[in-house]
Amino acid sequence: MLYPIAIDTGDKEHAYGVTFPDLPGCFSAGDTLDEALLNAKDAAEFYLEDLAEHGKLPPKAGDLSTWQKDPEYLGWAWAVVDIDVEPFLGKSIKINATLPTLYLKKIDDLVKVHPEYKNRSHFLQIAATHEFEKLAG
Repeated sequence: MLYPIAIDTGDKEHAYGVTFPDLPGCFSAGDTLDEALLNAKDAAEFYLEDLAEHGKLPPKAGDLSTWQKDPEYLGWAWAVVDIDVEPFLGKSIKINATLPTLYLKKIDDLVKVHPEYKNRSHFLQIAATHEFEKLAG
């Protein structure tokens, strides 16, 4: 997932500061921009690990252009950090689910023409994620 980050550009006396608007309280820093970006990825992964330990899902990444308009971050530089959230969802477990035949056919037909869905299970995972986000929003 591509999480937007707000970057407080440093100067000769101050490090670069990085904050994740979608991950409240998650921040990092570095003496150089490259170091700050590497440290940001580590900080986000640590943050998501803590959420998982408390039974919470990784928050959805917000829209970069929306965050750039937020008055709290006016004047900050922006980037995105790619974080693989799969490890923070837990181990996959095979289940037996019952669905009407027509649902299964429609899901399978959709998976065939949309490569972003790896298979039926992946489609159901994405659908569940959308529902969780809707309820949390």
